[in-house]
Amino acid sequence: MQEFDIAELEKYDGKEGRPIYIAYKGKVYDVSDSKLWRNGLHMKRHQAGGDLTVDFQGAPHETDVLERYPLIGTLKEEAAEIEELKIPPSLALLLDKFPMLRRHPHPMTVHFPIVFAFTTSVFNILFLITGIKSLEITALHSLGAGILFTVVAILTGLYTWWLNYMAKPMTAAKVKIPLSLTLLVIQIIVFIWRINVPQIMDSIRGANVIYLLLVVSLFPIVVVIGWFGAHLTFPVEKS
Repeated sequence: MQEFDIAELEKYDGKEGRPIYIAYKGKVYDVSDSKLWRNGLHMKRHQAGGDLTVDFQGAPHETDVLERYPLIGTLKEEAAEIEELKIPPSLALLLDKFPMLRRHPHPMTVHFPIVFAFTTSVFNILFLITGIKSLEITALHSLGAGILFTVVAILTGLYTWWLNYMAKPMTAAKVKIPLSLTLLVIQIIVFIWRINVPQIMDSIRGANVIYLLLVVSLFPIVVVIGWFGAHLTFPVEKS
């Protein structure tokens, strides 16, 4: 079998009709026949011609998929990227028993703070338009639920980032983490403010304007957070 170094492996990137090779744990596979590696790009995020040892830890499938393709060489030892994420044995056992915990905790929880931030803004605006107090009270309830689920989403997000991406400083993480913390702080400030001043939305003037701006700001903040999350999950192929 042929022995590759990284520079040689990069030549087999699937572009312009070239073969599609990837490396995993020091072994090089030819995945040219896979429709999922068309043009050398898998799921719009993984580029052929490289060592995907670390990337496989975040994959929704097992590594046995590589057995379907020819093993055509090895990656030189000094070039092989064999570092794996070290996780506690108890967590490893839990992940083996419940594989969904590797991929799904954050996606399952992240939608709740998004919808509650939306409804907090929307119901407060509807109250200003209609004067129906129950709408403003509903906004308060949404805000309280939003705080709870924002905490859950932040914790599961950090867990997923560490487990599947080895806490790499990706652009999405650099944006989502500070914005999520900002979202949580604003929610807490608004909640405490509203509890202490129940009639704050009855008259929008003076300091009450600041309160309203904070409430409305929840909407664009979660839009940006959600967009970067979606971009991480469903990357947009650049032309």
